[in-house]
Parts: sequence; structure tokens; C-alpha cells
Amino acid sequence: MCGRLNVTDNPGVIGLLGVLGIKIDVGEVPLRFERFIRAGSEVSIVRQVAQQRYIANASWWLLQTLEGGIFKPDYKWASFNTRYDKLNKPQSAGYKAFRQSRCIIPASGFGETEGKGRDAKYTDFKAVKGEAIALGGLCREWVNSTTGETALSCSVITLPPHEKIMPYHTKASPLMLNQDDDTMNMWLDPNLKNVSVFADLLKPNIPQRLVGCRIDKPATHKPIAEVFKIEPDSF
Repeated sequence: MCGRLNVTDNPGVIGLLGVLGIKIDVGEVPLRFERFIRAGSEVSIVRQVAQQRYIANASWWLLQTLEGGIFKPDYKWASFNTRYDKLNKPQSAGYKAFRQSRCIIPASGFGETEGKGRDAKYTDFKAVKGEAIALGGLCREWVNSTTGETALSCSVITLPPHEKIMPYHTKASPLMLNQDDDTMNMWLDPNLKNVSVFADLLKPNIPQRLVGCRIDKPATHKPIAEVFKIEPDSF
């Protein structure tokens, strides 16, 4: 999953920021908007430090390396996503972040690719009009020991494939946080160290309505099939 994100300037994304308690000045939204954000690029996240929530831009690649005094994605490891089954392994890149620095990545939608090369098939998924998707993620801070300068990186947590998405992507599904209860507040709370409370989140779940469409390729984004709907799971 999920090597591309869609973050557009729409009422759904702005509304999600409001729910998260992010104050937005009229005409000034400190969020990176782009229809096609690829892994390794900069993406905006919401994080909480102490009692303060804010928007920050982070490299969408959790593991970084210092080159020429600048932190860049460490492409030796595919860390733009963090698998659910690695979160509780002390040796994994996301172990400490899962306990200390969880974040939310606001998005209009995400893209999935099935297959490789000429056989690749691309599907885009979006929140319905007026809504946004709160992707559960992790972030890490990196400090240049020479200059003291810092950099921020992040990843999206991925779950086992969801049966409703499997016709379009068979490897994994993203962690989408429920926006109708206290899930997002708990997720952002840096004082919440008992991650066992998140056990149910690490199971495939679609908490909101989505619309999807096959496209020719991400760069041109031309629909090649009818739009379809995915209904939320009910519990």
C-alpha cells in the first residue's frame, strides 16, 4: 500500500483540521496541497507535543540518512509505510515512534498499485465529498549533531488487506482512523504509552465511505472505468 497521497484544498480536509483543534487563519492554511504526493516527498502531518497540536511538514520516508549535511530518505529501506506486525518488535524502525510520536496524515485520498511494469493497475480512493481521511502514522525527529538542525520524517501504518479493497490491491490497506469517537485524540496523545489500547485499530477496517476509480496512471490521472463506492464497515 499506499505510495501516493491526494491532499486537496477542500472543506473536508479543512474540517478535519478543525476537529483536530488546529486553528486556521482565514486565507492561510499551513498544509501542503497536491493531488499526487509520492513516497519520499514532503507531506503535512498533525502531531502533538505536550498539549500543543500543530501542522508540520515531514519527509514521507521514516528512515533518513545524512548526506552533505542534509537529511534525505534512506532508500536502502522502504520505510514510507510501517507494517502493523512490526510495531511491537523492538528492533523495528517504528517501535519507539509507535509509543512516543504517533501522528495523523490528513488526506483527501490515497492510491494503490497492483502489479508491476506494463501489468500495473492503478486505483485511486477518495473520501466522499465534504469529508477527509485521517491516516494513522508515525513520525521521527532527526538531529544533525554538528549543526543542531532538525528534520522530521513520517510513515503511514499499513494493515492486512481489506476484503473490500482486495479486488484492487491485495497486499495491504492503510490505517484509517475513526473520526466519530475519541480515537484520534488517543492516537495523538504523547502521554498514552500503553499501545495495547490500539490493538483493534491494527485490524483491517474502513470507518467511512470511500469512492474509487481505476486510472491510467498517477501522473495523468485519467479515469478508465466507472467510479465505484465502498461502504464503511459496521460493528
